[in-house]
Amino acid sequence: MAPALLLVPAALASFILAFGTGVEFVRFTSLQPLLGGIPESGGADARQGWLAALQDHSILAPLAWDLGLLLLFVGQHSLMAAEKVKAWTCRYFGVLQRSLYVACTALALQLVMRYWEPVPRGPVLWEARAEPWATWVPLLCFVLHVISWLLIFSILLVFDYAELMGLKQVYYHVLGLGEPLALKSPRALRLFSHLRHPVCVELLTVLWVVPKLGTDRLLLALLLTLYLGLAHGLDQQDLRYLRAQLQRKLHLLSRPQDGEAE
Repeated sequence: MAPALLLVPAALASFILAFGTGVEFVRFTSLQPLLGGIPESGGADARQGWLAALQDHSILAPLAWDLGLLLLFVGQHSLMAAEKVKAWTCRYFGVLQRSLYVACTALALQLVMRYWEPVPRGPVLWEARAEPWATWVPLLCFVLHVISWLLIFSILLVFDYAELMGLKQVYYHVLGLGEPLALKSPRALRLFSHLRHPVCVELLTVLWVVPKLGTDRLLLALLLTLYLGLAHGLDQQDLRYLRAQLQRKLHLLSRPQDGEAE
């Protein structure tokens, strides 16, 4: 039992790292662009047009760096999800396979956020500058971001957050209950194989609904949108299963407790 109990701190460390990275990702994608976290190095006249930007090394260099960071994250997230790599990590790390994947994803995302290069002099696709839009558009974006993040956290809870983070696998292993996925229905396993990111629409809202869409933000939104779009392939059978599960959970939440029923 002692070796099994040593797995618990490793799984908890991975969870704490992932949770902290998630909080940092909220700041990076929402608070920073909505609250003006990136200082401008010049006014509106200093920003160049799109064609001129393609010839400006001071714009292309940070964009290439940011693209490299995003490709590093996408590569890690996709490579470690491949069946052959999962089989290899399971062979050497056992029940910690999911925790390892979560920790590596968190580290890759930390690299993106900490070494991201803003491009304040680059062209801007849109920006709310004139009143009343300069006041109301950021407020509307803030409200939509709050709603999106609340939906994201709610959906993650519905999709068994402990299992997504690798905690449930270790818990079941320590108690000798086996693999959690083995207890799920074939329809659930089919859904998980098709839907790697259950919060696609909400993340797209966070990425695109901003009062100012500059060059580096456009790169971030475009690449992650492409990746999210290619990462799953839901069909009607998956959607029917999702609808049934949501109705079942809502029924359980709305059912009166035993004490109240008495």
